[in-house]
Amino acid sequence: QVQLVESGGGLVQAGGSLRLSCAASGFTLDYYTRAWFRQAPGKEREAIGCIVTSDDSTYYTDSVKGRFTISRDKAKNTVYLHMNSLKPEDTAVYYCATDTKLRYCSFEETAFGSWGQGTQVTVSS
Repeated sequence: QVQLVESGGGLVQAGGSLRLSCAASGFTLDYYTRAWFRQAPGKEREAIGCIVTSDDSTYYTDSVKGRFTISRDKAKNTVYLHMNSLKPEDTAVYYCATDTKLRYCSFEETAFGSWGQGTQVTVSS
């Protein structure tokens, strides 16, 4: 059974940085896409980006491009979301997701069958 656990959230001032982690168990991440989503209060969950672990290619949505990067540690079976130049509008619960049938990047929630519990990121102005 696939399990994802996010960590690293917290309170940070605008302009600051945070690194979120998404640790996986129950499968090896060598061939499965891992994505990050977020959900702000009162808003729908939105995609941030993904990493295709077969070749480490990464893709980002316009809202975070140039500020956020995704990386992975194969040995730890963990994917990271590095967030820089944080803004108050980045405040949200951040989720990682994966699916054992997904080999390409997707920004659609329905493409992912396994989700973490989420970690809260709060950016103060």
